[in-house]
Amino acid sequence: MKELAMKGKKRSKSKKAGFSLPLVIFVIILVFVMGNGLLSLGMHHRFLAVRTSSEIAARSAADAGVTKALYEMNRKLKVQPWDDSTLPEATDEILPNTDATYGYKVTGNLSSGYTIESIGRSGLEQKIIRCSLDLKGPFEHAILTKKKLILKSDTVVQGYNSSDVFDTDTEVIVATQSTLHGMMVLNNGVGVEGDVAVGVGGNVDYVIKDLGAMMHKKYALLENVDLPPVTPPPLESKGSITVKGKTSTIGPEDSGQYSMIDVKRDTKPGILEISGGDVVLHVTGNLDLGQECEIVIQEGASLILYLDGDMVADNSAGINNQNPPANFKFYGTSTGEQSLILKAKSESLGAVYAPNATVTVIAKSDIRGSLTANNFELKNGGDFYYDEALRKVRLEDDAVRFVIINWREL
Repeated sequence: MKELAMKGKKRSKSKKAGFSLPLVIFVIILVFVMGNGLLSLGMHHRFLAVRTSSEIAARSAADAGVTKALYEMNRKLKVQPWDDSTLPEATDEILPNTDATYGYKVTGNLSSGYTIESIGRSGLEQKIIRCSLDLKGPFEHAILTKKKLILKSDTVVQGYNSSDVFDTDTEVIVATQSTLHGMMVLNNGVGVEGDVAVGVGGNVDYVIKDLGAMMHKKYALLENVDLPPVTPPPLESKGSITVKGKTSTIGPEDSGQYSMIDVKRDTKPGILEISGGDVVLHVTGNLDLGQECEIVIQEGASLILYLDGDMVADNSAGINNQNPPANFKFYGTSTGEQSLILKAKSESLGAVYAPNATVTVIAKSDIRGSLTANNFELKNGGDFYYDEALRKVRLEDDAVRFVIINWREL
């Protein structure tokens, strides 16, 4: 019996040992399969992360190429006359702090337009961006300020197109680039037949002091408008202009640099007439208009006026532009603070670009044109009509720049 019992125990241990071995092998295989799966998953995520990182770097490099090409085109604008036989291009430029590179090429001409194609590369990834350029000038807005903008009661801001009487779809924008409290004041009865905008990230209800105005939309700008300084062209120095109690006429042959313009009243008002064609004046000092004195831009003539100093217009004095607004362009060229008091004595004033100036406009009649300033106040008088024709610019115009008008990734 003892021997039988011992044999039974041995068989039982043998069966247990035989069962354990396959179990251990199964566990080893299971661990191996799971480990291999986890390793494969980790490698997949690693490859995906590297690829995503390369895609981001390649896209950033392509964006950098577009930015550089745009910069080079605007730098080229400063060299006159314009020559598009050689346009900006580059290859294998390094994106700083990465191993990514980019290349770009600008193609096209003035009549067909210009296109940028930029290629960014990182590792095995490549991104291609293509965009079109358009030429923009400083008169894209009806009224644009860096800081304060005040419209008095019952003022209406509308748009029209002096070059196309059938164009009824004009874009009117009144904007400040400020985001500070109450920097735009729209008094009771103000009507803007267009949009009103504040600086990037600004709260429209915080920036705009609305005392009963009407408008289409209120919003914050997506990007602030670049307001570059204007440098007057080199002109012959010709002393100063003083007109006292009479009418003096100047024409294209009188274009030049003057230390001041002083139009005074004697027994009758002084009048400075611009006649006979295109006149360009650079005034390094002040421009003063005495009581009832005028600068009159005769029909068929034009005036581009660069003013380094201040402008003061006494009672009933002002600028009488007898042409469309594009025939009178006023550039405030001071690099410091500047004060301009403008009075319109006809239904057409012109295009005013003075990004460092505090501009006060006192109108006896409606104003037609566009205005850009540091601070602006439209006092009693007529309404403001933005002339969309001022958006048509030439390469040789002041403060023009190339901008991207459409963008796509190929």
